[in-house]
Amino acid sequence: VAALCIVILCVVLSSSVCVWKKCLKKKDKDKEKILLACALSLCVCVGVCVCVQPLKGSANKETNLSDKETKEEETLGRLHFTLDYNFTDNTLVVGILQAAELPAMDVGGSSDPYVKLYLLPDKKKKFETKIHKKTLEPSFNETFTFKVPYTELGGKTLVMTVYDFDRFSKHDAIGVVRIPMSSLDFSQSLQEWRNLQKAEKEESERLGDICLSLRYVPTAGKLTVVILEAKNLKKMDVGGLSDPYVKLHLMQNGKRLKKKKTTIKKNTLNPYYNESFSFEVPYEQIEKVQVGVTVLDYDKIGKNDAIGKVLLGCNSTGTEQQHWADMLANPRRPIAQWHSLQPEDEINAQISNKK
Repeated sequence: VAALCIVILCVVLSSSVCVWKKCLKKKDKDKEKILLACALSLCVCVGVCVCVQPLKGSANKETNLSDKETKEEETLGRLHFTLDYNFTDNTLVVGILQAAELPAMDVGGSSDPYVKLYLLPDKKKKFETKIHKKTLEPSFNETFTFKVPYTELGGKTLVMTVYDFDRFSKHDAIGVVRIPMSSLDFSQSLQEWRNLQKAEKEESERLGDICLSLRYVPTAGKLTVVILEAKNLKKMDVGGLSDPYVKLHLMQNGKRLKKKKTTIKKNTLNPYYNESFSFEVPYEQIEKVQVGVTVLDYDKIGKNDAIGKVLLGCNSTGTEQQHWADMLANPRRPIAQWHSLQPEDEINAQISNKK
């Protein structure tokens, strides 16, 4: 392209010289017109050169972006798992063994991965593995059991999503593995690696998030829960808002021991509370109790509807269990963390099973 521009420039200059010589005999007015035409010709030539060069760079940029996108899709990592069906108990047993080659999701070049799994289309029961801090090659070695009749198993799809845990923001989905049960032969157990695929957003299912702080003082036997704020709560009222408040239950073996609640915040989906509640829990009992946190929508007439719930304690699961463990590992220090609200019936079923 550069050579072509040079040739065009030479031709234009030569023509301009010839025209200029002939124009010596003409009037000054004609000279000015011809010189102006020559100048315009030079501008067109230079303009062609300038325009062609960015097009070449743009093509390279598009190619680089395409290569980058392909590379990102190839580096979501892999998941190692087992599948087995127990025909005697009518249960699907899923083993989450390990993950490998996960991408770094944190600034420090690492991730805090855990796996969430459930069966489509009902999603009645969800499980989460423990969180493994600062690793791209986590070893989980955890087993989960779904109660499902074999006659219904063919219509189910197992979803296993790897997340990166973040204490103060939404947990990012790293990738997902989906397995239609109709594609498997359960005459023998299955163990294999599968590449993680890009995870789809689940915004339509989200009930909202709540941020709370836990603090335990062993010498005083005092458990303090501070309800800080909630965000993106589900719309419960006709006007597209809610009147949310939070109810806390201290429980042991499924039995409610004490109850407390926050003030009501009117017409908002992002309430701010910063309200503190204390429970007396002796040190020998702290690993046996649980705290149920329920966000409800206040209604003057009728029942107050539950928006969502979380369950905290040593025998809870996933991020809730991790929060409790962090509290016990840091006595006398308040530990704050965001939690995603879950359907109340799912948490109540979990409490009944533990009871």
